[in-house]
Amino acid sequence: MIAEQFVTPFWLDLAATGLGSVQGAMFAAQFKDRRLDLLGVGLIGMVAGFGGGVIRDLLLNQVPAALESNWYIPVAIAAALVGMLLERLFNRLNVVITVLDALSLGLFCAIGTSKALAVGLPVVPAVFVGIVAAVGGGMLRDILLGMPIGVMHVGSLYAVAAGAGALFLVAATASGSDITVAGVGCVIVTTLIRLLAVRFGWSLPEQRTLSTLRRLRRQRSGRTGPTEI
Repeated sequence: MIAEQFVTPFWLDLAATGLGSVQGAMFAAQFKDRRLDLLGVGLIGMVAGFGGGVIRDLLLNQVPAALESNWYIPVAIAAALVGMLLERLFNRLNVVITVLDALSLGLFCAIGTSKALAVGLPVVPAVFVGIVAAVGGGMLRDILLGMPIGVMHVGSLYAVAAGAGALFLVAATASGSDITVAGVGCVIVTTLIRLLAVRFGWSLPEQRTLSTLRRLRRQRSGRTGPTEI
């Protein structure tokens, strides 16, 4: 399946990169024991801002878009330093940051999925690339900070939201929709699911073993018995 690529204005790409970098710096600031210097903050900003796009392009055997312009790296570093200096201010704007974060998640997903389709990848790998493009920056950030990967935690629907958006884009393009319409729809679907998950605390079920499930059923039915391991 080959489709056109969803293209966003250059300034919008830079804005999404900057927002990711600000959030990366704010996230790192929570862990005072890490004691990052300015270089460390800048690196966290870069991987959080455009790390997903770099992974996307490497998977597609292309030169990362962030390395084809002089703007991405300076913007990411500057945004990360601003996020570090104005952490308290940005925390007060948490609702706005959350909305913008959900929008950037949708943008990265739409660009990644459509780019994968445009180079001729089948549907399933294209959806995978779209998800990785959307959440890859956060994954790299967590790895650099020595943290468990956030998108795998209960309560995080980043990957699920991105997956739903990617599937929408694939279905829309397969039905003959214009790539711009499909891309905007992908952004809307991803953004809505992410915001609703934050608002209502949606999450996937936590991992369970068969013995755990049996124990939970006994507890709900009011019966007691020895704990199974």
